[in-house]
Amino acid sequence: MPRLFTGIALPEAIRDQLSVLEAPLPGSQWVDVDNLHLTLRFAGDIDNRAASDFSDMLAGVSIDSFLLRLTGLDTFGGKQPHTLYAGVAANPTLDALARANERAAVAAGLPPTRRVFKPHVTLARLNRPRPDLLARYLSRHGAFRSSAFFVTEFDLYSSRPHTGGGPYVSEDSFSLLGGDYANLEEFDAG
Repeated sequence: MPRLFTGIALPEAIRDQLSVLEAPLPGSQWVDVDNLHLTLRFAGDIDNRAASDFSDMLAGVSIDSFLLRLTGLDTFGGKQPHTLYAGVAANPTLDALARANERAAVAAGLPPTRRVFKPHVTLARLNRPRPDLLARYLSRHGAFRSSAFFVTEFDLYSSRPHTGGGPYVSEDSFSLLGGDYANLEEFDAG
């Protein structure tokens, strides 16, 4: 049974910007820079037929390409933080893409997700970090803001169960509308 999720791969330039945020922080396990991504919909361990149906449904997603920017660092877990992440600037097209991924999952027979979509890029998993050191880290880096980048596709990824943090393998890619023009514009600007 594959463990699947959909997500947006980050361009190398954005991964490079995030990689400089990695710092010695006791209790942290940093995600390998090559595995940094933005999850759209976690599918979990599903059988091959459901995986195939999910992929077929994702191929029908029709959303325009869009600009995205990462902004701000924070943690999940409240008083017992377990995840350090980069936030994402509000983006209605990203929200529409997440909803389209949810509809594709349900149409493929997967149960509806119970989680509210909170777009983010996980940077590190935390295991009882020292509050003073984490607070100091966030005061230094919390205002992080990436360059804007075009999202022209999203992927269906697989991962190995119980490993967390990768390695992730793109099983299929799905182009967004106008993505070819976004790439040409990016090329001409470079």
